[in-house]
Amino acid sequence: MTSVVHGTGKYEQLLVRCRDLAPVPTAVAHPCEKSALEAVIDAAQLKLIAPTLVGPKAKIEEIAKANSLELGSIPIVDAAHSHASAAKAVELVRQGKTELLMKGSLHTDELLGAVVARETGLRTGRRLSHVFIMDVPTYHKVLIVTDAAINIAPTLEDKVDICQNAIDLVISLGLSRPKVAILAAVETVNSKMPATIDAAALCKMADRGQITGAIVAGPLAFDNAISAEAAKIKGIRSEVAGDPDILLVPDLEAGNILAKQLSFLANADSAGLVLGARVPIILTSRADSVRSKIASCAVAVMAAHARQTMQATV
Repeated sequence: MTSVVHGTGKYEQLLVRCRDLAPVPTAVAHPCEKSALEAVIDAAQLKLIAPTLVGPKAKIEEIAKANSLELGSIPIVDAAHSHASAAKAVELVRQGKTELLMKGSLHTDELLGAVVARETGLRTGRRLSHVFIMDVPTYHKVLIVTDAAINIAPTLEDKVDICQNAIDLVISLGLSRPKVAILAAVETVNSKMPATIDAAALCKMADRGQITGAIVAGPLAFDNAISAEAAKIKGIRSEVAGDPDILLVPDLEAGNILAKQLSFLANADSAGLVLGARVPIILTSRADSVRSKIASCAVAVMAAHARQTMQATV
């Protein structure tokens, strides 16, 4: 029987780059389930984050004891239930006591509801968007897919923020000029296919400085975005074709299907972050592997340190 190989070591390279970075204070909302608590403890032991657990104190301690998990000196802020945990975790960020926010075992909608609350949340001028940071064994570098989890049917204006959020993240990971492929079903502009119109507009907006810091190309079908040979056959001349860092999808359904195909058919590992708030939000799922959860923390830590550096130079 052939063994299944997940990832290629690209995530581990992120961990190496985090070794010289100080652990980032992180509010963890409602870690009331074994896998959520285990991921936090692992990330703390790797000195990626300095967590503060927010949730029902007695329940968290009970889960840790039942599963032989050592909380050590990790502080716990008591909150009665998941809704209160989300609100309190967001408050810790607003107060400057933590610089990252991490989802525990509560529903994503509960956490993001607290994040987008108009008076007490973590809103900025940007729209929130989600990125999957994927380690695909058949691709030569880390690949980002956005947005596959938050914006259902993004407008052109939404896509500008989705694109810029992803670009800023990749730059924080150390790449000076990332390549963005704007995906559609075809590589030509067609008025009957709105995704191609949006792609063309996004490219022109990048030319005019409305999107900055990246090389943007589109519309590109998935084959000629990922394969330089496919692009060559179709006569497409592009710096992005065959070498994108970011895949910007037409809508959530397309992105979600693509990310899950890469995970389940190409054995990719995927880390998840929400961008566009005051701080990066580590968004993990119970179904995620430990490796993916740790990678999510590592990416968020690098983004947080890049943010600190930027603020220090302003």
